[in-house]
Amino acid sequence: MGTREISPPPVFSTRHADATVPLEAQRQATGLTWLAFAAVVAATAALVQIGADARWLAALGRHIASGWSIPDGLPYAAAPSAGWENAPVLGELVLHAFHAAFSDRGLVLAQIAAVTAAFGLLARDMRAAGAADAARGFVLLAVALAAAPALLVVRAQLFSLAFFPLLVLLLRSETRNPSRRIWLIVPLVALWSNVHGAVLIGVVVAAAYLLLHRVRQQSAVAVGVLVASAAALLATPALLGTAAYYHGVLTGAVAERGSGLWAPLSLHAPFDVIFLIVAIPLCVAVLRVRPAAWELAVLAGLAAMALQANRNTVWFALFAAVPAARALRLESRRGHGFERGLFLCACLLGIGAVAAAAREPVQTAAGSELLRRAAAAAGDAPVLADPINAEQLALAGQRIWIGNPLDAFSSREQRVYLDWLDGRPQGEQLLAGRSCAVVVTIEGAPQRRLARSAVYRELARDAQAVLYRRTACSTGS
Repeated sequence: MGTREISPPPVFSTRHADATVPLEAQRQATGLTWLAFAAVVAATAALVQIGADARWLAALGRHIASGWSIPDGLPYAAAPSAGWENAPVLGELVLHAFHAAFSDRGLVLAQIAAVTAAFGLLARDMRAAGAADAARGFVLLAVALAAAPALLVVRAQLFSLAFFPLLVLLLRSETRNPSRRIWLIVPLVALWSNVHGAVLIGVVVAAAYLLLHRVRQQSAVAVGVLVASAAALLATPALLGTAAYYHGVLTGAVAERGSGLWAPLSLHAPFDVIFLIVAIPLCVAVLRVRPAAWELAVLAGLAAMALQANRNTVWFALFAAVPAARALRLESRRGHGFERGLFLCACLLGIGAVAAAAREPVQTAAGSELLRRAAAAAGDAPVLADPINAEQLALAGQRIWIGNPLDAFSSREQRVYLDWLDGRPQGEQLLAGRSCAVVVTIEGAPQRRLARSAVYRELARDAQAVLYRRTACSTGS
């Protein structure tokens, strides 16, 4: 009886695959891709938290759904916001539906669904481009590290996490095999414009493909799709006012100051450093395969945008992933049953992801009891709060003074609010008789100043937030 040959363990290298496992077979294999995909989804389900710029959509969506109309301005805010053009109404209704069905867990489930769609589309794009299985799996994990803040924090951009790779998949497919499917860009842009403002980045990416590549083959089609896509941006309930909505976002005080997600990359921010550590090798790998001119133009543009504002790092990572995976020649020698074992591990990770998604979300804002006490302390006056607590209050039905979306308010109100959040003396005017109750995150700049205030005293706190009440107020607590 012959002896059974024992296959060696997987080996990874940067050389071309040998004859033992032909490159075509590696392209068709999916074990390592599935394993990396499942690991990303499981990590997202286990670690994701709800951040600022998420709950306000559900709060506004509830007002729209209950009244069957779009309110003028923000009905949950006391600061003047009349005349604000509301474009992402569909996104607000979707997140309201998720929250109404599952409470905060619904927002977490929406984020997990978006990440699943993003990495599923990314893996499909890599395979269509001819990247080997090991390269696909490796790059998926690298992208997850580079884009961790966008994956692990629930924000309004969760919709774009799915739409951006879908658009890029379509463009790369059209680069390889031009067809009438290019017109799908138009309804895609129209739908995307109704959920999130990153559609502007999508239109710019599509324009690069149309003007630098498709116009050489079908000039009329390229120009027609571009014009129709630009018009599709306005296919929201705000119609022509959609342009004013985008202008407000791009020129608001947050973008002007480079605050929060609009801050430039910094070597003092750990996630920014991780992005650079991953992005630089990805760029080197991309240049090895000499991508099409439109892809190089998009990469250069997205790199510049990422350096300017860290909110854009995710788009660079998602776009660079496919050409980088094509460049890598990660060799994998596999024995009998290796692929099946990888798939089994991926299934186990998938089960872990489901279990993690079923947990109660980690509380990052004021809890229900503190919210109740804030409402009692405020009486008929609005509550002043930092963004994440303001959104929590708005979703709980409490009137706030100001909060997200900040661009709905006047430039002066935006600047004063940002001054207060940064702990600047100019922001103290925000406390001048407007609110009897203030809710702030523990150890934030507003909380440190309020702790030294002679006008406000601490009334209650929980693990995440502190409630202060103005001593001159006559309302009960």
